[in-house]
Amino acid sequence: MKTVFNIVLGLCAVVLIYICYTSIMGPINFENAKKYREKAVIARLMDIRKAQQEYRNLNRQQYTASFDTLIDFVKNKKMPFIFKQGELNDKQLEDGLTERKAISIINKAKKTGKYDEVKKLGLEDFKRDTLWVAVIDTIFPKGFNADSMRYVPFGSGAQFEMAIRNDTAKSGAPFCLLEVKTPYETYLDGLDKQEIANMKDLQTKLGKYSGLMIGSLETANNNAGNWE
Repeated sequence: MKTVFNIVLGLCAVVLIYICYTSIMGPINFENAKKYREKAVIARLMDIRKAQQEYRNLNRQQYTASFDTLIDFVKNKKMPFIFKQGELNDKQLEDGLTERKAISIINKAKKTGKYDEVKKLGLEDFKRDTLWVAVIDTIFPKGFNADSMRYVPFGSGAQFEMAIRNDTAKSGAPFCLLEVKTPYETYLDGLDKQEIANMKDLQTKLGKYSGLMIGSLETANNNAGNWE
């Protein structure tokens, strides 16, 4: 009887140890997994932001709400790259010469074949040429998969929510707002549901978005991430 009692007592001790272990390690494991997944999601959001910024530069200061359009832009479009050779010296600047004027003088000389003024102003080695280079080769590393931008890492095929809103500043100038986001439930799916619920509850009380996002449709914030 004593032996049975000792066995039962030993089993109870093991169960208690396991409960204590899981109560301590559970939140730690969740936090580690959350950070790992968030790192991948943030990297993807930053790629989208980078692509949208270049898209805006070449499309009349407008973002796009379509991933099809954004991905096609990254894969197939080109952007201008200014090749620079030579700089204007202090004397040239003091004489009122600007880069625009210098380029105009050089272009005129190329058309007429008369380079007297170019030589007189010392612009023989001054060059500014516009080269058109592929977007994907310019702002992303080699091997970048543009098609993956729309998908949330660890989201089982879920896509980011992306939207834009056109507005007008007090000065009357038009501007475009961008917002790209994904909720906790999408990229933390499969992890502890109670921990996720606790995170959502905290963000709701703070009046913040329960997930990761860049930009905002409410206020202009230069497309900052809510983790920055």
